[in-house]
Amino acid sequence: MIGAATSGRIADFLGRKEAMRVSSVICLAGWLAVYFAKGTVSLDIGRLSTGYGMGLVSYVVPVFISEIAPKNLRGGLATLNQLMIVCGVSITLIIGTFISWRALTLIGIVPCFFLFFGLFLIPESPRWLAKVGRWKDFEVALRKLRGKDADISAEAEEIQDYIETLRHLPKAKMLDLFQRRYLLSLIIGLGLMLIQQFGGINGICFYVSHVFESAGVPPNVGTIIYACLQVPITGLGAFLMDRAGRRLLLFVSSSGLVIGCLLVGTSFFLKAHEMSLDWVPALALIGILTYIGSFSIGMGAVPWVIMSEIFPINIKGTAGSLITLVNWFASWVVSLSFNFLMSWSSYGTFFLFGGVNAVGILFIAKLVPETKGRTLEEIQASINA
Repeated sequence: MIGAATSGRIADFLGRKEAMRVSSVICLAGWLAVYFAKGTVSLDIGRLSTGYGMGLVSYVVPVFISEIAPKNLRGGLATLNQLMIVCGVSITLIIGTFISWRALTLIGIVPCFFLFFGLFLIPESPRWLAKVGRWKDFEVALRKLRGKDADISAEAEEIQDYIETLRHLPKAKMLDLFQRRYLLSLIIGLGLMLIQQFGGINGICFYVSHVFESAGVPPNVGTIIYACLQVPITGLGAFLMDRAGRRLLLFVSSSGLVIGCLLVGTSFFLKAHEMSLDWVPALALIGILTYIGSFSIGMGAVPWVIMSEIFPINIKGTAGSLITLVNWFASWVVSLSFNFLMSWSSYGTFFLFGGVNAVGILFIAKLVPETKGRTLEEIQASINA
């Protein structure tokens, strides 16, 4: 949450690339502190560091991708971020069933090195360069991204005109987000993040072994199946993002999340009342896999994609920090309360998550716009008009 709160200012001040580099260094230091920990203090410092680094990079990466990608590929490329996240999670879940947590921290160091050194090979966001007045670097970066033979004149002119329009606006403060012109974007961004988290994903993800064990499914088997399912489904979502559109994926995803929650909730209801006990493990496994498959195809990636598209660049840092902060706060609430909720009522917990996802369907239908195939400037002008 602290990383999220500072992410927008760091990304606006240092640039998108440097913000990612800062994150990689902090995460690297955090993993080393965890690996060499002899007691709780070093362990907690390491976890605080990796948490801060992830809070920072979770905002910067989708924003960077949205700012460098051409409009016809923006959604798919942004979803590749989520695909890489679930690849990392899945690999960690599978390897973690065979090795100790201390050995696992060494694997966490590897992507930190890739990110730090890989950033030397890629250009800075052209939109950020234009925003800070580095026009020559802006053209060089845009040319490098689009190819040396591509005609970038129309795109460069549209970005320059939009940046010039924003220059006449005062520097954005947190309270400015609540002005009428930005209010709809703020409601959409916050609403999607709250639905994503209060729909139960991190409670289920962090305690998936416990959920399987409670339902009578062998936890190692269930966890490995769960991990393997995320990757192909998220890949399918990335493929469909710029073909089917954001709204359709959100509708399909939310509907599947409701079904998954109902199936798991029903399995725990049957177990609690000692009814059809032979069906309990199968229902729980099918429900969890339906849930994670549905989340992976839409609700996992699309809120981050839309968050990176709907705010003008003069307010994007402030808005992104607030929305990412709210996302991690909601994640903390769900993670903290999940065990208490399961103790209160295991089936009630999943029926509650199902209700939140059902509300999400109505929210998407009423407020979330389709952003497929439109430039960032077109999206922001239409929403903030």
